[in-house]
Amino acid sequence: MKYGELSHFSHPQHQLRFEYSELPFKCDGCREVGIGSRFKCSICDFDLHKQCAAAATATAPVLRHPFYRKCFFHFLPRPPGDSPRYCNACGRDVAGFVYHCRSCGFDLHPCCAALPHVLEADGGLRLYLHRRAAAPCHRCGRKGRSWSYRTECKKYNLHVACVTEMLVDSWHELYYGGGGGKKVLMTGNRIPSIRGAGMSHHRSVKGKVKRCCEVAAMAVQFVISAVLGDPTAVIAGVIASFISR
Repeated sequence: MKYGELSHFSHPQHQLRFEYSELPFKCDGCREVGIGSRFKCSICDFDLHKQCAAAATATAPVLRHPFYRKCFFHFLPRPPGDSPRYCNACGRDVAGFVYHCRSCGFDLHPCCAALPHVLEADGGLRLYLHRRAAAPCHRCGRKGRSWSYRTECKKYNLHVACVTEMLVDSWHELYYGGGGGKKVLMTGNRIPSIRGAGMSHHRSVKGKVKRCCEVAAMAVQFVISAVLGDPTAVIAGVIASFISR
C-alpha cells in the first residue's frame, strides 16, 4: 500500500487515496456532506470523510466522549434496528456510519463525534463547544436544540444543527442518483454559497449590528469547517452573504 492510500472494508474494490479539494462531496460512509480532506476512489467516485475512514479502522473499538461520560460508543457501519435514528450532536438522521451507545441509545455521526471542543478563529476569536447552551442561537433564535458553539464572550451562539441545515439546504441538489448509483456534480462552482446564511436573530442595538454580524460571520465560517469534517479547511467566500452591509 502506497503512502496516502487506504484499504477500506466499505470499498474493497479499490484503494482510497487521501486528497484535499474545495469541491463539496457526499460521504459514502455517513451519508453527510463534506468538503476539504477526504479519502477518495476516483474510479468509482467513492468518498469518505477522514473521520469516517478512521472510525472504521480505529484500533480502539470504543469511543468515549466528555459530553456523555457514562457512554461507550461502538462504531457501526449502519444504524442499529429498524426505527429511524438521529445524531445527538446535530439532530440529523443517521443513515450510515455511526457511533452508537448500546446502553443509552445515543448516536453520533463520526464527524460530530470528532468536533473540536475549541475553535480558534482569526483575531483571537474563540468558540467553545457546548452540549447545551443557555443563549439563543444567532441564526434561529432558539436555545437548546443541539450541540452549540459559543464565543468566549458568550454573546454569539450557533447550533451545530443550524449550520448543518444551512449546508444541506444549499447543497441538496448538488448530487443526484445517476445510472448505477453514480453521483453527478450539479454545479460548476468550487464553493457554493450558503443559502440562508444572511438570516440572523440578534437583539443588538443599531450601532452594534454591523460588528455583531461580522463576528457572527467569522464564527459561522469556522463552525462550517468543523461540521464538514475539516476544521482547517479554508472556505473562502462562503460567508460573504452573511455579513450585513
